[in-house]
Amino acid sequence: MTASTTYGYFLASEEFGPAELLAQAKAAEAAGFDALAISDHYHPWSDEQGQSPFVWSMIGALSQVSSLPVTTLVTCPTVRMHPALNAQAAATSAVLTNGRFRFGLGTGEALNEHVLGDSWPAADLRFGMLEEAMQVMRQLLTGRMTTHRGEHYTVENARLYTVPDEPPPLYVSAFGPQAAALAGRIADGFVTMTPDAQLVEQFRDSGGGGKPVLGGLKVCWGRDRDQAVKTAHRLWPNLLLPGELGQLLPTPQHFEQASELVTDDMVSSAITCGNDVDEHLYSVRAYEEAGFDEVYVGQIGGEQQGFFDFYGSEVLPRLRGSA
Repeated sequence: MTASTTYGYFLASEEFGPAELLAQAKAAEAAGFDALAISDHYHPWSDEQGQSPFVWSMIGALSQVSSLPVTTLVTCPTVRMHPALNAQAAATSAVLTNGRFRFGLGTGEALNEHVLGDSWPAADLRFGMLEEAMQVMRQLLTGRMTTHRGEHYTVENARLYTVPDEPPPLYVSAFGPQAAALAGRIADGFVTMTPDAQLVEQFRDSGGGGKPVLGGLKVCWGRDRDQAVKTAHRLWPNLLLPGELGQLLPTPQHFEQASELVTDDMVSSAITCGNDVDEHLYSVRAYEEAGFDEVYVGQIGGEQQGFFDFYGSEVLPRLRGSA
């Protein structure tokens, strides 16, 4: 672990509505978290999760209730919204947050990106689309007039008039070595959701150098561990689906069908549940030991204030070496 690690709170827009997310942001800042991350989804992973507010509206609201940095983990800027529109949203978010917005990007999931009727591209094509989208957004975020005619996108005489003093950094999410290498080559930082030291090394060796590495995990704090396991299993069994299912399944109903294979025992082994301080410390420190600079923790279920009290008094002080 390092004294410079950023500990953030992960706002799950699939599970909570706007008012709940704003309340969590304020509670996270009061508990001593350093930063916020928020997911960008059109659909939740399951009907049981049950929410999906528009991320750009949420970031505007977050800018008014919290002084913490905000990062999208992550936005797909290639299909559902054109890169030129994503660039405008990111620029305005950076202005509203006084430069505290960071733009996490990824190649997305069919779950969110198929909704306009577009075909879902193969992985290698999605990588090319993401790279070109980032080129377009970087040009626009300078505030200069931009015309772009590329393989995937066209921009005609476009200029953003509301831009921050410095463009927000563009981070790229990756879950395999090819994507990690792409992130090292084109991104200002790297995002991945498992404490995989090899992926971090791939990113750094491919050009990532000392750029920030961000990760996130979900926990289910509760005084009754068995009940916490049941809550995590009810709300987030999709976390345990293997391979590329997360990128390919198109609807929450498909995820529900696949998640029938996930058991309570699988959740108990994979997701930190309950109120054992050492278990929570171990889960977060695994990211630090793998070379992550920022770790975002999200609480599953309704025990939000208990979680914030627990992390504020027991977990964060020990992570920082002050308890």
